[in-house]
Amino acid sequence: MSSIADKIQSIKGQIPKTVRLIAVSKTQPIELIQEAYACGQRIFGENKAMEMKEKYEALPKDIHWHFIGHLQTNKVKYIAPFVKLIHSVDSFKILKEINKEALKNNKIISCLLQFHIATEETKFGLSIEEAYEILSSKDFKDMKNVRILGVMGMASFTFDNQIVRDEFKYLAEIFRNIRYDFFLEDIFFREVSMGMSGDYQIAVQEGSTMVRIGSSIFGERNYNKD
Repeated sequence: MSSIADKIQSIKGQIPKTVRLIAVSKTQPIELIQEAYACGQRIFGENKAMEMKEKYEALPKDIHWHFIGHLQTNKVKYIAPFVKLIHSVDSFKILKEINKEALKNNKIISCLLQFHIATEETKFGLSIEEAYEILSSKDFKDMKNVRILGVMGMASFTFDNQIVRDEFKYLAEIFRNIRYDFFLEDIFFREVSMGMSGDYQIAVQEGSTMVRIGSSIFGERNYNKD
């Protein structure tokens, strides 16, 4: 079996240099993250706040930690001091909490708006209408401690690549529309986070700037971890 380093290099060889690889390390032990770190990987994605905090404390401080899961408001305080990017802003409530905790830490926290683009109802994410309501509001315009860098979405879990492609096309369209309507002069609004182990090549073709890959690097997740 090829090593983690080989897998990372293989994936990087399949994506443009302009696309960033987020190594999804959720449920993975420190040792495997250190192995990925040793070969130059610096961006890691986690979906549980307390697990990410523990790993942040145990690992080198030049790691960029990206939060990619559904974030509860009462957990924001644990990651606010160090998180580099929160991919999963799926409500105005969570964005307000992120802004509040960023202010406490005297920093600006970068975020992506997560959109529901899949057929599964269980996936989180904003609708277009909800996003426009947020971005048009005075409350949002008054926020000084969050910076919206772009959008994120997860495609349906299906073997039908055309469905996946259409959903990624839709997210790319959402990105273009929001950029035109709200962020046309904003040089920071440029990220489209889409694509995982099973569909990242399609995502890149449709305009992804960040791919979130876990099992293709680390193997299957350890679902027994608390």
